[in-house]
Amino acid sequence: MDSEIIGKTKEEETGGQMTFFEHLIELRKRIINSLIAIAVCAAGGWFLAPKVVELFAEPIQVALKAHGYNPQLIYTDPTDYLGLLIKLSIYIGLVISSPVVLYQVWMFVAPALYKHERSAVVGFVFSTVVLFLGGIAFGFFLALPHILGFLVGFQGPGSAIAPMIHVNSYIDLAMLVIVALGLVFELPVLIFLLCYFGIVTPKFLVQNTKYAVLGITVVSAIVTPTPDALTMLLVMGVMLALYFLGVGISWIALRKRTQRIAAEARGTT
Repeated sequence: MDSEIIGKTKEEETGGQMTFFEHLIELRKRIINSLIAIAVCAAGGWFLAPKVVELFAEPIQVALKAHGYNPQLIYTDPTDYLGLLIKLSIYIGLVISSPVVLYQVWMFVAPALYKHERSAVVGFVFSTVVLFLGGIAFGFFLALPHILGFLVGFQGPGSAIAPMIHVNSYIDLAMLVIVALGLVFELPVLIFLLCYFGIVTPKFLVQNTKYAVLGITVVSAIVTPTPDALTMLLVMGVMLALYFLGVGISWIALRKRTQRIAAEARGTT
């Protein structure tokens, strides 16, 4: 009788078991659903792409006007702007469809997880998305204007030199800065994973903060494509805050896991 109860409990915890070929069929289904979602959202993104170009153009136009230059962006080939809209449509499609893609990933891996692991994965995915969006907002509203202000205001020898900004080059630079900072904001998630799998401990990270500061300084110099000290210090300050946030969350999560394991051990004795 006890063995039947235990068997049912395990089945409820882990879900049903699938064969190798059933896993392949399920994976194929999830990939197809994700590709369809991306294609549909990219088609819709075509209508949003011109608005996105206008939105992205605003920071560089503000910087150009502030230094007395013509704020008009240019393109030199008849296909340049069309190619830019297509590229942005794909990016927009990836962003808009990301919840659907994450849901498909979740539906594929959820049957193999325990009940407590499923709730943890939901929190992990939510935190990853929120932090990435926070990094994008930080890059667009704070870092990018400082970077553009420095680059536009940095004049070469001679007053005859004036900027003539190609729209494709500018969008590529803006996307690089914004996406890079979005990834930088995933630092707490990275720290949590390292601690969760036992590669490092929160205590070890606190004791080696000086090495973390050195690494953060190097990453800040790479992410900010200018020698602008203000922007670099701004990124460094945010990364340090994210570092200690990740250490604090990891310490709390590992402490709760240790307490849960200890309680389960006492319950089995």
